[in-house]
Amino acid sequence: MKIIEKVFAFGYSCIIFLLLCGAFSLIFFGMVELWHAINPTEDLTMRDRFNSILESIGLLTIAVVALELGQTIREEEVQRQAHVSGPTRVRRFLSRFLVVIIVALSIECLVSVFELAHKNASQLPQAASIGIAAAVLLAAWGVFIKLNKSAEELEPEAMEKTKQEDQKLE
Repeated sequence: MKIIEKVFAFGYSCIIFLLLCGAFSLIFFGMVELWHAINPTEDLTMRDRFNSILESIGLLTIAVVALELGQTIREEEVQRQAHVSGPTRVRRFLSRFLVVIIVALSIECLVSVFELAHKNASQLPQAASIGIAAAVLLAAWGVFIKLNKSAEELEPEAMEKTKQEDQKLE
């Protein structure tokens, strides 16, 4: 069993590394896009500059998602070597993941609305669907937390164990 655990830890470490590589690549591309927008030597219209800034924000938002997902995997699967089986673990893992996804979708919705309002207003319903998806995820997350709370109350020792692990990591 120790060998299998090490194989999983190695696999998670590889995924974390690739997420970091992707995030730093997106950060670099976001910086390039932002420089493209603010570089005074570029012959761009204000609308082109605005769109480049929005593109930069979109790239950086996705980079945040990749970084946060990598950090969550590192903390939950590698550092703690936790198995997502108890209600407390499931809630924490999903909450950390969903908060990043919901924020990213919300920012992407705003970026899309600003961009499409100036380019092609007929596509605004598609941008709105991103916001609706974020709202549905937020509502579903709230329902999940409410339903999960009663399951956590049945296993108070799992919550206490999780709190002790948090103190060890600090």
